[in-house]
Amino acid sequence: MKVSFHGHSIVQIETNGKTILFDPFITGNELTYLKLEDVKPDVIILTHGHGDHIGDTVELAKKNNSLVIAVAELAAYIGWQGVEKTHGMSIGGAYQFDFGKVKLTPAFHGTGLMTEDQQIIYLGMPAGVLFTAEGKTVYHAGDTALYSDMKLIGERHPIDLAFLPIGDNYTMGPEDAAAAAEFLQAKQVVPMHYNTFPPIKQDPHKYADMLKPGIAKVLEPGESIEL
Repeated sequence: MKVSFHGHSIVQIETNGKTILFDPFITGNELTYLKLEDVKPDVIILTHGHGDHIGDTVELAKKNNSLVIAVAELAAYIGWQGVEKTHGMSIGGAYQFDFGKVKLTPAFHGTGLMTEDQQIIYLGMPAGVLFTAEGKTVYHAGDTALYSDMKLIGERHPIDLAFLPIGDNYTMGPEDAAAAAEFLQAKQVVPMHYNTFPPIKQDPHKYADMLKPGIAKVLEPGESIEL
């Protein structure tokens, strides 16, 4: 399994002959080197309904006939935009796909799209994602605050690699994300959701120094880990 980080919260997993892309915020993301024309996901997994996570989902899914997986309300919304293949889920639910198992966990955050006419479209509860394939589990926490049930997630789901937000302001900051890493007991932790916008400027290496030696792995956009 090859797992790549592409800036902000974009994570790509290549496994079982499929490419799975999380939160494809490409257009307008100055931290990513991805080009829309080069990205060909078989599956897109969305953690929640904010624009910097939905990103280019609709365009990519239409162009590549991708399956989009998200909480039920967000999956329905994506389907209404003309995406033919969606799979709605809810927090705590799991589903075994042919490319791997997906389970949604809680994430304490906001949700919804803000329209130009000053309306907010509710798009379901935010989620984290446990993705399991080839005997390995990757946890994408989505946008979340620290919460004590992360201990339960770690106890019940041995995690090989966790992506945790550290940006503060909108999500956990470094100190809380360090506590989250301790709760989850992941073998490796990669910081994400930082430096994209001024309010979430952070030094990921300072965060890495807060964790036990050998746990943190700071990935530059485009770098990957083999599991």
